[in-house]
Parts: sequence; C-alpha cells; structure tokens
Amino acid sequence: MKTTKTLFLAESGIMLSIATILSMVPIINLPYGGSVTAFSMLPIIIVAYRRGIKQGLFAALAFALLQMLLGLNNLSYATSEWAAVAIIFLDYIAAFAFLGFAGIFRKHFETQAAGLVAGTVLVCLLRYIAHVISGCTVWAGVSIPSADGLLFSLIYNATYMLPETLITVVGATTLSRMVDIRGESIARTVPRAKAPDLALLFSGISKALLAAGIIVDIVLVFSKIQNADTGEFDITQIALVNWKMFIGVTVLTALLGLVFSLLAKHVPAGSNIKLGKLSLILPVVAAAATAVFGVVNIAHLLSKGTATPTEIIRVVACAFVILVFVIIIIRMRIRAK
Repeated sequence: MKTTKTLFLAESGIMLSIATILSMVPIINLPYGGSVTAFSMLPIIIVAYRRGIKQGLFAALAFALLQMLLGLNNLSYATSEWAAVAIIFLDYIAAFAFLGFAGIFRKHFETQAAGLVAGTVLVCLLRYIAHVISGCTVWAGVSIPSADGLLFSLIYNATYMLPETLITVVGATTLSRMVDIRGESIARTVPRAKAPDLALLFSGISKALLAAGIIVDIVLVFSKIQNADTGEFDITQIALVNWKMFIGVTVLTALLGLVFSLLAKHVPAGSNIKLGKLSLILPVVAAAATAVFGVVNIAHLLSKGTATPTEIIRVVACAFVILVFVIIIIRMRIRAK
C-alpha cells in the first residue's frame, strides 16, 4: 500500500512537471488570456485515466494551483476583490481541476483509445464552460464587450479551446496506439493487423476532409477577428464572419468525413482490392498542388512588400496543410515497407 502511494506521488510529480513546462511554451497566445499549447493537459489526463478520479483530482488541483501562480498578473485586471476571487476559482481552480475527471469513462469503453479520448473531450468541455462563465461575468466590460457578453465569451474561448482540445485528442489517440497505460506497469500496445488498402484509402480521405474543414473554418474566423488595418485582435468584428459558409463547410466536411470513415470500417478484412501505389500518389498530388498554391501566395506577398493578417493566415494554413500531407506520405511509406 505504501509502495503504491509512493509510486503515485512520484508518477504525479513527473507528469505535473512535464505539464507545467509544456504550458509555459505556448504555440499561440491570445491577447486577453488563453493559449494553445502542445499537449500540456495530456500528462494530467494520463494520471487521471491511470489512477482514477480521486487521485486524478489531486494531480489536477496541484496543476491548477501552479497555473494560478503562473498567471497571477491576470488578477491585476480584476475590477474588485470578488472579481479576483471569481477569476481564481473559474479560470484556474475549476478549469484545470476538471482534468481530474478524465478517467471517468475508463470502465465504460472496451478500448483504451475510446475511453481516453471520451474523457479528454469531457474535461476539455468542462474547462471551456468554466472559461465561458468567467468571460461573460468577470471579464465583461474589461476584455469582452458587455453587450452580448455570453456570445463573445463563447467565441473567444472557443478560439483557443477548440485547437487545444484537438491537439490533446490527437496526443491521446497516438499514445493509445503506442502504449497501454491501464495496468500498474506500462506495456506496449499490441500491434493492429494491417488494414486493407481500400480501408486505408477511405480512412485517409476522411481525415483529409476533416482537416480541410477545420483549416477553412479557422481562416474564416481568424481573418475577421483581426483588424485589417492594425493587425490587432478585435473580437467585436466576429459579426463580420460569413457564418453561413462556416456552418456549410463544417457540416459538409463532417458528413463526408463520417461517410468515408464508415466506408473504411465496413471494408471486409479479407478484401483483395489492391490499390498499389495509388495510396501514395494521391497524397503526393494533393501535397504538390497545395505546395504550388502556397508558393504562389508567398511570391505574391513578397512582390507586394506588405501583407494583411488574412493573407498571412492563408499562407500559414497552406504551410500547415503541406506539413500534414508530408506526414501522411511518410507514414504511408513506412507502412508500405
């Protein structure tokens, strides 16, 4: 019993250190609080999934206190003592302590990946709700307009929590494919049988569609919430977003992605359809087309000498897509070998 507690404390201490370090190196920092990090929540989620809710809450609360200490300067914007207390509770204690519930679905799903991803989505949603409540109450009139405070808070906090959630889900899924963390000792995951070529093709198309939808949505939103003249963040311009296109792109890519995902799952395990090099050719063609588009955009920007925030976002999105396809190509080449 004593050995188990010692092991838990040592494991939690290591994971807490990793999570804190990752949180201090953000990928994107938003001007009025909130950031996108590289898997900073994942170490705490792993502890919660491995050890259960009680010990998970212990580690998550410790992480919340550390995040509060690192963000103490935000309390200077509080308009009153009660506002400072609300910021501490909602933006730090509650928001990050929710990570302790990541293991709630462990016994409800047969596979580790499903349980870990479901728990990750739940705790990210709970954290998002805490930030939204804080935004439309404490921060209304400070960094978020008082009028329609709830709407602006929903959108502002989604701009960093959605990417943060997606990154954490990807990390949880990748981890589940590599190691099994459910036992007392961590073991390698049993390799899955290679899927038929047709299933791989459908699965690749599904992921590509979802990635394209997310990228288009990000461009549609971020191109508007930055002032075209100053380049500064301006949440009030969110009304200028083409929401019909946003919803249309989201629904269409989600439905098509779901269709191809279902097609991939229904391909018989003994399928004799061989696509040969087609699975490699398609990503190469797509990557080449995207690369050409990116090069043209970059050349256009260089010829102008200046660039608007929208144009910069477009080029960054192109670079991201190129990176995604390069990773896909590399993975397919490794599988082919």
